[in-house]
Amino acid sequence: MAVAILNIYLVLLFLLVHFKIVPFNLFWKVSPAIVMVVVLLGLLIPMGWGAPQGNALVVRNAVSIVPDVAGEVTDVPVIANAPLKSGDVLFKIDPTPYAAQVKAIDAQFKLAKTRLGQMTQLFERDAGRGFDVEQRQSEVDQLSGQLESAQWNLDKTVVRAPADGYVTNLALRKGARVSSLPLSPVMAFIDTSSTIIGIEINQIDARYIAPGQEVEATFKFAPGQIYAGKVESVLQAIAPGQTQTSGTAVLPKAIEAAPFVVRVRLEDAEFARRLPAGSAGTAAIYTDHVKPAHIVRRVVLRQLAILNYVNPF
Repeated sequence: MAVAILNIYLVLLFLLVHFKIVPFNLFWKVSPAIVMVVVLLGLLIPMGWGAPQGNALVVRNAVSIVPDVAGEVTDVPVIANAPLKSGDVLFKIDPTPYAAQVKAIDAQFKLAKTRLGQMTQLFERDAGRGFDVEQRQSEVDQLSGQLESAQWNLDKTVVRAPADGYVTNLALRKGARVSSLPLSPVMAFIDTSSTIIGIEINQIDARYIAPGQEVEATFKFAPGQIYAGKVESVLQAIAPGQTQTSGTAVLPKAIEAAPFVVRVRLEDAEFARRLPAGSAGTAAIYTDHVKPAHIVRRVVLRQLAILNYVNPF
C-alpha cells in the first residue's frame, strides 16, 4: 500500500512539473521521500492498532456421541454430513433386554402397591401393624425408583442429536455393538447451532479492541466477498499464560508474544451457518483510534478478497 501511494504521488508530481504548475527545485525533488516518511509514520504504522488485521478461522463445537446404554445397534438412519435438527434419531440400540427389565420391575411395582393398599386397610381397621405399612411403602418407593431408572435406560436405546448439526466421518453400522464407556465414542457430531469465528491479532495491535466494534472479513470459501460483523469479545487467556497444577517446580521456557484471539459474529447469520468448520480468511477490526487509516485498511482487505480467487494460501 505504501508503494501504491508513492506511485500515485509520483504520477501527480510528474504532471505538476510537466505542466509547470510547480517548479522542479530541490524541495520537490526530495518530496517523495518526505511523503513516504509521512505516510509510514502518520498512517500505515498507526493503522496496525487503529484498524488491526489478522487471520480468521471458523470453528464449530464437536460432540463425541457416546450412548448411555450398551447393546447391539439395530438401525442407523442418519447420513453423513446431512443436516439434522435437535432431537433427530442418530441410531437405535436393541431395546429387548431393557424393555424386559421394565416389564419385570413394573410387575413387582404393581404387586407392591397392591400389598401396600391391603396393609393400609388392615392398619386403619386396627388389624395390622404400622411397621408393615411402612415396610410396604418403602418397597413401593424403591421399586418406583428402579422402574424410573429402567424406563430411562429403555428410552436411551434411541440416541438423538444433541443440537442442530450433522454427523461426519460416519462408520457405525447395523449389527455393531456399542458400549457406554466414555472413551469409546461411536460418532462425531458437529454442532452448527452457533458459529465461532476467531481472529488472531498481534499483541502490539490489540490494545484498543473492544466488544461492539465494526469488523469486516473475507474468506477463501467466498472469494471476492466482504462480510460485516461485530466484535463479541477478546479472549482473556491463551495457552502460554496458563498454569497447571503439578508436583514440579517452575519449568522456564522461551516466552513468545503469541497473538490474542478475538471472537466476532457476522451480521449475515445464514452465511455464517453455511461456513464449513475450518474455513480460513482475513478480517479487519475498526477501532475508535486512527480513523483515517480505516479507509486504507478497507482497500487492503478488498484487495485480499479479490486475490482469494487465485491465492489458495
